[in-house]
Amino acid sequence: MEDKKTQGQLLYEKLTYNSKNAWEKSSDDYISKAFEFCEGYKAFLDRGKTEREFAREVEKEAIEKGFVCLDEFIKSNKKLTPGTKVYRVVKNKAVLLGIIGKRPMVDGVNIVGAHIDSPRIDLKPNPLYEDTGMAFFKTHYYGGIKKYQWVTIPLSLHGVVVKASGEKVEIKIGEDENDPVFTITDLLPHLAADQMQKKASEVITGEGLNLLIGSAPYKDECDKDKVKLNILKLLNDKYGITEEDFISAELEIVPAFKAKDIGLDRSMVGAYGQDDRVCAYGAFKAILDIEDTEKTAVCVLTDKEETGSMGNTGAESSLFEDFIAALCAYSMDNYNDIVLRTCLNNSRMLSADVSAGVDPNYDSVHEKRNSSYLGKGIVITKYTGSRGKSGSSDASAEFVAYVRNLFNQNNIPWQTGELGKVDQGGGGTIAQYVANLGVDVVDCGVAVLSMHSPFEITSKIDVYINYEANKVFYKAV
Repeated sequence: MEDKKTQGQLLYEKLTYNSKNAWEKSSDDYISKAFEFCEGYKAFLDRGKTEREFAREVEKEAIEKGFVCLDEFIKSNKKLTPGTKVYRVVKNKAVLLGIIGKRPMVDGVNIVGAHIDSPRIDLKPNPLYEDTGMAFFKTHYYGGIKKYQWVTIPLSLHGVVVKASGEKVEIKIGEDENDPVFTITDLLPHLAADQMQKKASEVITGEGLNLLIGSAPYKDECDKDKVKLNILKLLNDKYGITEEDFISAELEIVPAFKAKDIGLDRSMVGAYGQDDRVCAYGAFKAILDIEDTEKTAVCVLTDKEETGSMGNTGAESSLFEDFIAALCAYSMDNYNDIVLRTCLNNSRMLSADVSAGVDPNYDSVHEKRNSSYLGKGIVITKYTGSRGKSGSSDASAEFVAYVRNLFNQNNIPWQTGELGKVDQGGGGTIAQYVANLGVDVVDCGVAVLSMHSPFEITSKIDVYINYEANKVFYKAV
């Protein structure tokens, strides 16, 4: 017979806070659903390795679920009524989705926002050159990466080239089983005595991230750069592009490998780009899977977060405000600016971005009482930033209480965490830009290991909990 708990034990359970392992709290049926959900997630990651690809895939699935293009809807002079599902794609790199609620927009909307760009390596505008009988692309890395992690691994090339005529050519090389791949070379250990004395940040330089793309020369009497010429001919034969067309191109270098299960128990996902596509996937899947809401539900998937959210597809732009303004204007009579401001001030948002999970191999950078862990559910992060919370919106106590109570009432496993020890480092999210508009915002996402590397790790149970938490938040009154 189980021993009866003492008064002190019962009091301890009542008064103390301890996050719990979500695997242990979940039923077998719930875990099966998590595994099934992650099969779709892995496949989506493989199809959407860039922000353009991710946005395109979101649009396809939204249309299949009955969402209509907001701008086409506006042209029809129809009114947005409760239950209407709309979306907008901005510059092919950001997506917003909305379901009109039963309550008027001035009562506020429930928003989940994530970003769909990830750290990577981009081609420079004039990238192609030849050296010692080999052809390379010059590059410029995008976002915060450890440069040494990107060498000697298979890499693929994704993106678009816009020719002088305006014709857009899409390129994806390295993903198909029969495709060639590319790589960035490194120095052999036998000759690396000087290299090994350098700091990790200097072992591979930014200008040293040159992509190896060929070595066979063009067979002709051409005097120079025969390997480069051969590469240009191959590109021209297949895509009709010339060297000058690289100037008006967006070509990204990403890992060529696919998303995989991690562990003998297959309990984790390993893949490129899970920051922040793990949260973005859960955010848009959740809004696709609800039919109606009391308050209007909005999903915001932005670009450019890894470089500061600037630009017309980033969270600092007017794209979110423009979308909300359109929903207000076409769902209400007598729209004016006060209507928009009232709506924003009454709105609530989960800034769905990942958290740095504790890795026992590097636990010295974490303060464990205030850190997140794989397998313990969605992470509520009251503030991000660095050096005294710089760059953070710092959610209010009232809104954090609202979110944790909402999750508790709906049996959503959650934990709290911050981004490492004080003064250890830091980082920001899109939360601050939406908070500047008057919206209550808190960061809330999935814990990740090896963040910003070519192969990030998440827990399958957390991936599914993130989706379930978003559904609850969208439908909250």
